[in-house]
Amino acid sequence: MPRKPLKCFFIFVLFVCISLPTNAEQYQILINKNDKELILKKSNKIIKKYHVATGKGGKGTKRKRGDSKTPLGVYRISKFNKSHRFHYFIQLDYPNLIDAWYGFKNEIIDGKDFKRIAHAYKKRVFPPQDTNLGGQIGIHGIGKITKQKLSIHQEINWTNGCIALTNNDINDLIKYIKIGTTVIIKE
Repeated sequence: MPRKPLKCFFIFVLFVCISLPTNAEQYQILINKNDKELILKKSNKIIKKYHVATGKGGKGTKRKRGDSKTPLGVYRISKFNKSHRFHYFIQLDYPNLIDAWYGFKNEIIDGKDFKRIAHAYKKRVFPPQDTNLGGQIGIHGIGKITKQKLSIHQEINWTNGCIALTNNDINDLIKYIKIGTTVIIKE
């Protein structure tokens, strides 16, 4: 597909998505990768702070499957799942439209995958997880607790791109948030 029509399609989808109404929400999550901190806010007031570990891929944003980087940007909570591996998994709507645009522009995904992600964004449904941008990004616990796991969690970024909290912290966090809660991830 020629790039010019796809660029026009992107601009149209972006305009439509920006103009869609958003649900008023009480809480917002801000994740500072450099500070290894998740901040829970309500009406711009800090309610709680939690220590986090992020992707072992280092600085910068996630660009493709397997880079082990935590994405930067604005996301929403899309699913809550109990997890044997991670205790609890709060899935984010990664990849979003901006991730898709950069992925298309940098030829990581093709026009077909860009359209699939844009369509999901427009319809406010869960984005495809099977593109070269990767997927399964979320906030999760550490699973079975051991002294070694707690020590690793405290000292290093160990995830494959997700944001990790201790099990106790994630149990506390889920009391405040819901599907649709905004999650802002910055460096």
